[in-house]
Amino acid sequence: MPNVIQVKKIIVSLLLSTLFTTTINAKSSISHQCEKIQQYTMGLKYQQQSAEIHALQLQSYTLATLRIEQYLQQHPNTKDIAVVTDLDETVIDNSALLARDTEKCHDWTSWDTWNEWEQKGNPSLIPGSLAFFNFLNERGIKIFYVSDRSQENKSSTLSTLKSLQLPQVSAENVLLYDSSKQQRREKIRKDYHIIMLLGDSLPDFSSDFMTKQSKAEREQAVLNNREHFGKDWIVLPNSSYGTWSKDHLKAWDKPLN
Repeated sequence: MPNVIQVKKIIVSLLLSTLFTTTINAKSSISHQCEKIQQYTMGLKYQQQSAEIHALQLQSYTLATLRIEQYLQQHPNTKDIAVVTDLDETVIDNSALLARDTEKCHDWTSWDTWNEWEQKGNPSLIPGSLAFFNFLNERGIKIFYVSDRSQENKSSTLSTLKSLQLPQVSAENVLLYDSSKQQRREKIRKDYHIIMLLGDSLPDFSSDFMTKQSKAEREQAVLNNREHFGKDWIVLPNSSYGTWSKDHLKAWDKPLN
């Protein structure tokens, strides 16, 4: 029969073994999480660091300006016109949050850090956005910022937009999530003729696009609406996140030697 000292040694050995196993499992879990997060790094680097993205953003807003100028030339006496824009990755850049979470191996696609970012974050402006919206404001065109940001954080979002000196920022002009974007657009259409839509995601433009559509369905919806793109629909690039991120890559079928 083991004595008290032997029993204590056995207990300590079991505790140390359990602690070691738990530590190893925890490290393995963290390592697996970090590996998963790394899949977002390339797209995020392109979105935040590439000069090409900045060029595309400037190009998008330059095209938007030209289209508005054309519209005003063709409709010189028009009244009650509006431009509707998304916010995130269209007007403001939130990549700093995603970069922070990626560096900490935190999977930000669960969006559990987004609420704090809405309240305390400091997004920057997308290149070309401020000049474009000032251009609209100077010409008396109504601007509506339609975003799926939280209603609970509306005061924080308004403060953020005002700090970036964007025009026409008010509780009435900033329409946050309380219904679908299509329903909010229809509400605007009761009083205004929408002459342009801007966004980084296809549902920013029409209910023809839905987040649960397959890739083939999204592509068909794009073809069905191709007359809008580059005219009264301006799409901004976003390589950080979107419905496309769940699709599988299509590989070359030739074996790698």
